[in-house]
Amino acid sequence: MAERRYGAPAPPTETEVRHEDWACDDISGQEHTRVAFHDVDLTEVVNQGASFAECTFSDCRFNASAHSDAAFVNCTFTNCSFFDAAFTGCKLVGSMFDRCTFGLLKVTGGDWSFVGLPGADLSKSEIAGVRMREADLTGAKCAGATLRQVDLAGALLHHTDLTRADLRGSDLSTLDPLTVTLREAVIDPDQAVVLAEALGLRVQPAL
Repeated sequence: MAERRYGAPAPPTETEVRHEDWACDDISGQEHTRVAFHDVDLTEVVNQGASFAECTFSDCRFNASAHSDAAFVNCTFTNCSFFDAAFTGCKLVGSMFDRCTFGLLKVTGGDWSFVGLPGADLSKSEIAGVRMREADLTGAKCAGATLRQVDLAGALLHHTDLTRADLRGSDLSTLDPLTVTLREAVIDPDQAVVLAEALGLRVQPAL
């Protein structure tokens, strides 16, 4: 299992839900704290404002699920699938993802600060307007992904593959262009200045 940042352990769980079929259910407004979910099918669930705190999800399926204004705070996801899942205005602060799949994931708005996504394959994901401060994206595969207007201040981006990624409007102030792959990435003029200065260049107006 991938370690959390600074080696912090996952919170202990107190109850569990195993082998249940919640596919197509409406789980809006539910509240769960320190629950271990194992092999639960959440395919196409509708989730408006549900709260999950310090829960663990292992071998769960979130495919084509829709979550809005929901919270998954300090949760742990292991070997879960998020194909075509959508998160709008959700809070996932401190949550950790290990060996999960994210094909066609859509994240719009919300706070994903301190999230752990080391090595995650986000190559077909669309992430926009999200706060991802100090998120761990070490070794993440983001080739061709959309990461627009994302607050990546303090994010760990060592060995992250951003080939052809659309990064326009995102905070790249802590990105080291020598430790990531940026080939054919799309950036805006302000970001070009930031990256040039990160390479030790001095950007000045033409005479």
